[in-house]
Amino acid sequence: MNNKRSLYFLYFLGLLSLLSCIEKRASDSGLSPIEPYHYVSTKKLVSQKGGVASAHPLASAIGAAVLEKGGNAIDAGIAMQWALAVVYPEAGNIGGGGFTVIHLANGKNTSLNYREKAPGEAHKTMFQDSSGRVIPRASRDGGLAIGVPGTVAGLFLAHKRYGSLPMEELIAPAIDLAQKGYALTEKAAAVFNLHQRLLKKFNPEGNAFIKEGGWKKGDTLIQKDLAQTLKRIQDQGQAGFYQGKTAELITAEMEAQSGLISAADLMSYQAEERTPLVFDYKGHQVVTMPPPSSGGIVLQQMLGMLSEYPIADYGFSTLKSVQLMTEIERRAFADRASYLGDPNFVEVPLKALADPEYLKARMEDYDSSKASSSEAITAGKLLQESKETTHLVALDSLGNAVSTTYTLNGNFGSHVVVQGAGFVLNNQMDDFSAKAGVPNKNGLILRTDANAIEPNKRMLSSMTPTIVLKEGRPFLVLGSIGSATIITSVFQSIVDIIDFGLSVEQAVNAPKFHMQWQPDLIEKEKGFPDSIVAPMKKMGYSFKERKAIGRTEIIKVEGDRIEIVADHRGDDSAAGY
Repeated sequence: MNNKRSLYFLYFLGLLSLLSCIEKRASDSGLSPIEPYHYVSTKKLVSQKGGVASAHPLASAIGAAVLEKGGNAIDAGIAMQWALAVVYPEAGNIGGGGFTVIHLANGKNTSLNYREKAPGEAHKTMFQDSSGRVIPRASRDGGLAIGVPGTVAGLFLAHKRYGSLPMEELIAPAIDLAQKGYALTEKAAAVFNLHQRLLKKFNPEGNAFIKEGGWKKGDTLIQKDLAQTLKRIQDQGQAGFYQGKTAELITAEMEAQSGLISAADLMSYQAEERTPLVFDYKGHQVVTMPPPSSGGIVLQQMLGMLSEYPIADYGFSTLKSVQLMTEIERRAFADRASYLGDPNFVEVPLKALADPEYLKARMEDYDSSKASSSEAITAGKLLQESKETTHLVALDSLGNAVSTTYTLNGNFGSHVVVQGAGFVLNNQMDDFSAKAGVPNKNGLILRTDANAIEPNKRMLSSMTPTIVLKEGRPFLVLGSIGSATIITSVFQSIVDIIDFGLSVEQAVNAPKFHMQWQPDLIEKEKGFPDSIVAPMKKMGYSFKERKAIGRTEIIKVEGDRIEIVADHRGDDSAAGY
């Protein structure tokens, strides 16, 4: 192994990047350039060589430092995920799972599936009582809600296949941040405080995330248990998580929390490399995630239905364009409810769902003058043949691109923190169907048993990491957080840029809307035009305002110009070199 100086060199590169940024803004912010736990969020920048964006400025600074050191986009993505497990613990993680889409400079497109799995003792009715009724919150909080984590396996698979820098260097900055601490932002402190009750309930012995009197901006979060866990991974590789002391701590926590994950479940977990979904949209090639993510195929369906209409002529954020896109979203989510699941367990009719004739038939009952009814809209007849997520994007100077979405599901997942190991475990079992026709925490309904709980099965997801190519090269690298709103956020961002000609900044930050079939209403952000809402209400639509829809990160490449935009809705930050 490299000596300590080598191991921590990468972190200091990231720190120097931060200090340089702080120094340039010191006169405006009033911060001293020598205070290492103060940092700024950069929402937009233009880079000449490469760049990244993620949910936290420290993670983004580390990703950019990796690129500047000579690492590729895959290395940067790995380092950012390790860092986000420390600086964004409510969603960044080693106790959850996710998906990565990769475009390599040699033209290869691929994807990595490290979604969590149901434990070997899981069963179809585990969240129902003796009368068959779904037990409230049983799939959301506590031990039973936890699926077998996949993030660590996914990072090692990515590194083995496509990484270039030593893994011990990529994980070193995260260890340093966990051990020495970092300052919470106002938004982070607010999220921590919101979850104090449940964190205390499921962790009566206490942990790093619990603070009597609550958290405030500027407080330093030190995670020494997590630092030791990361060191074991640094020393022992993937086995440092799925075997040995960390695995023993996880199984001990399962016993304490009446969870189901066993040592055998941990030992047998494997991440998978899969062929991504690749399809054309108006002169561009869209590369996105296949099942068990529903995001890719639903995105393909929506863009396929939309391609039959002159949407560019309708204009951005007009009554005509919003109404059409709403009805397309409604129909695609109705199909999601019936046909999608883990392809290792159920047959997923991807080809039939994306068939142009099928998509055309799905819109035959579309009426531009009134709202469709979700009760009347069902899944189509096929032709024969997680808001608490985090997303990151990376692009290097060679043209390698990475889009990653990974999650614990809810903020702080199951609210179970592994005692002695310092990380939060997911509540991804809620993404299964506890019972067909019963919505999960995000209101999503599955009408069939395609997503029913089975041992070792991966639960359905809405994560939609995506790369859009133009003439075979990266044009957009994007994704979002936000459970079901991930899919519609990515959909609208692509249409906003390609069809409506919006800037990346406009596409990321403009107020969004979301329709997911059930419940039969449109969610909208504050600032969404009343000039659209009022007439649509007269057409029969119902609206509900919510604080935020998605948090989108986008890299756009035009010639030698690399534009990186991080969402204004959080502490998200862009970095480049």
